[in-house]
Amino acid sequence: MAALPENPEFIKLERKGPVLYVWLNKPEARNALVAGMGAELRQTFDALPHMPDVRVVVLRGAGGTFCAGGDIKGFNAASKPLAPGEHDALKEANRAGGALFQSIDEARQAVIVVVEGFAMGGGFGMACLGDITIVKADAQFAMSETMLGIVPAQISPFVVRRIGLTAARRFGVSGAKLNGFQARDVGIAHEVAETAEALEAMIDATIAQILKCAPEAVAVTKALMHRVAKGGEPMDSLLDRAAEDFVTAVRSPEGAEGTKAFVEKRKPAWNVGWGK
Repeated sequence: MAALPENPEFIKLERKGPVLYVWLNKPEARNALVAGMGAELRQTFDALPHMPDVRVVVLRGAGGTFCAGGDIKGFNAASKPLAPGEHDALKEANRAGGALFQSIDEARQAVIVVVEGFAMGGGFGMACLGDITIVKADAQFAMSETMLGIVPAQISPFVVRRIGLTAARRFGVSGAKLNGFQARDVGIAHEVAETAEALEAMIDATIAQILKCAPEAVAVTKALMHRVAKGGEPMDSLLDRAAEDFVTAVRSPEGAEGTKAFVEKRKPAWNVGWGK
């Protein structure tokens, strides 16, 4: 069974009841997404399916900035052509980044992404993975890869799905920067805070709202929406599967408790742990 990393070097984990705070924790490097950080994040999100008592994950950066992107110095060091038959570690590392983004995107728990300071390259991509993304007004976002002569390879599927092809093309080919309000306007962010105090208040209010919802219902709703977004499945099939999700939920302990609480005009008492 996957477990959270012990004594992580590149991230910091804080547990407060049903909420897990995941901090990118290399502020001296603007929380650049180096291989070690990616590995620790992947281990964290791989452990979450086995942690039903965690209901909300908050992903943010230490030191007042979110993530300045990938390991540019590492990319430069790897820019020489490969020798015949040489293992392509750069390709493997790039693909691992995509696997990380997918694990964040498909987490069963509600994921809140908080952006302060820079969200460049891979940071831009991670900002697009939040079920709810909350940003500072003065945050700076950019798909900056093409300004460095490289390609936004692993983030592109998630960015296009988040903001659509038209907007993604604009930012991909120009590397143009957006502030927090502009990020909200194009669909990256949901909430914008103008002060640090307002940001923390928004985070707390969002967590409180999510915790009013049943954890298994949240997980199934996310999975259903992902099936819809992927496309390719006939509408009849989608609706049939959605009906199965619905009746399963209604007949589950969560559904029984939620509907009973509504009838009795009280707050539902959600059990911690899926399947209870």
